[in-house]
Amino acid sequence: MATKRITYVLIDGENIDATLGTSILGRRPHPDERPRWDRPLRFAEQEWRQDAKGLFFLAANGPELPMSFIQALTALGYQPIPLSGASDEKVVDMAIQKTLDALRTYQADVMLVSHDGDFLPQVEPLLGGSRKVGLIGFKEFRNSGFAPLEAQGMEFFDLEHDVKAFNATLPRLRIIPIDEFDPLAYL
Repeated sequence: MATKRITYVLIDGENIDATLGTSILGRRPHPDERPRWDRPLRFAEQEWRQDAKGLFFLAANGPELPMSFIQALTALGYQPIPLSGASDEKVVDMAIQKTLDALRTYQADVMLVSHDGDFLPQVEPLLGGSRKVGLIGFKEFRNSGFAPLEAQGMEFFDLEHDVKAFNATLPRLRIIPIDEFDPLAYL
């Protein structure tokens, strides 16, 4: 019996949070300004019309786990992956890189939620076959190394505009396709 194809949604929450806070808001995001994390998982299921499994990677270098956040992620359908390591180790990046490498042997699709170019060496080998590979983030902040991968089949999705992961409009400056332009937003 054939197994049902699945999309793995790999969340680099630290990267999204840092981009949102530093590059978009210019401050630490308030809780109501953070992504609604259920939406990337649902988006993946709807976009590629198959089940999705969410893996949410987070650094947990302190003495205690952020249990309320972990419980919330679990309730949303994610598998939280709390990681620890030396202070100079990027444990979230390392774990996502290992996961992307491991996925090379799976017949599964992948949506990575990050802007980080550290994943380019692991993402590129996933392209070129029947596997779907997508990157979710803020288009204007994704690493430029991802752009050439579009010719190899990589798909790009905007966290705010495609995934609709936010309840409020973010103060982003971006190029607006004319069919999306709403003059009322500026009046």
